[in-house]
Amino acid sequence: MAGVIKKFFVASMFMWMAPVAILYAFNHNLLPGSANLSPYSMTLVSGFLAVISVNVVIAFYIYMAMKEPSDKHEPDPAFLAEAKASVNQSTSQAEASVSQSTSQAEDSSHSSKKTE
Repeated sequence: MAGVIKKFFVASMFMWMAPVAILYAFNHNLLPGSANLSPYSMTLVSGFLAVISVNVVIAFYIYMAMKEPSDKHEPDPAFLAEAKASVNQSTSQAEASVSQSTSQAEDSSHSSKKTE
């Protein structure tokens, strides 16, 4: 579990640092050729590269998550039992409300036929 949290933390830090570093480098002319760009072009290029950098970090994080072995993660039995009970409870409540609304509809159709 600590490895997952560490990977998430590292990916989150890169998602924050990479775009800021790109924007800083363009605004302070640290990249070769960025001084020749107009302010409008510099804003567009730096923003576009910042967005691309975030997407690269997200793709790398997804790749790392997919590479992780799935057999080492076992669900908590107590959580599974509670989830199943919750699903069964909501299913039984839904069935009860459907049968109740059906019986009410039948009752109202019978009473409307009697008044005619």
